[in-house]
Amino acid sequence: MDGSAADFLPREKTLSELRSAAASCKGCPLWRNATQTVFGSGKSSAKFLFVGEQPGDKEDIAGKPFVGPAGKLLDQALSQAGIQREKVYITNAVKHFKWFPKRKRRIHQKPTAREIEACRPWLTAEIEAVRPEAIVCLGTTAVHAVFGNPMKISGIRGETLSSDLCQRVIVTVHPSSLLRIQEAEQRAQAMEQFVTDLSNVLAE
Repeated sequence: MDGSAADFLPREKTLSELRSAAASCKGCPLWRNATQTVFGSGKSSAKFLFVGEQPGDKEDIAGKPFVGPAGKLLDQALSQAGIQREKVYITNAVKHFKWFPKRKRRIHQKPTAREIEACRPWLTAEIEAVRPEAIVCLGTTAVHAVFGNPMKISGIRGETLSSDLCQRVIVTVHPSSLLRIQEAEQRAQAMEQFVTDLSNVLAE
């Protein structure tokens, strides 16, 4: 069955009920090739909600978001920005790993607009359950999911915006983009900018 995540939302929309219901979601075709649904992680009392793109290979296996290399880099950046990890709820715009095989590896594929929209009810429900003070969009897919339409990051990065889901939304890059920078000095500069973006979440 393919339709929308809205078809699988539970009546009781606590995080625990949402996580349980999402485990059997078949709202788009991505569930067929994924190991499992990777729902958000964190407390319902979290002050800040971070949205990434989708689970990667390691997240698909572990069943938790941001546990791979990009997640470790995000943890490092949060620490440098002075943001306590326990005050953060982390999730993804899309809850299933989209990939294609290459030799013995599973290679990440970017979700389509249809897949982002199909999964948006889960994200909306998570945000309503947590009611964060601010949302941080990590990358273009997160921006699409939070604002309901695609936008380029270059013109809005680091700014504090608002959407129908939250009054304070901060946009920055996905940490995986930093991992693709080969030159050490450029990566250090990119990390510094990333930390600066994240620190904006603490501004009142």
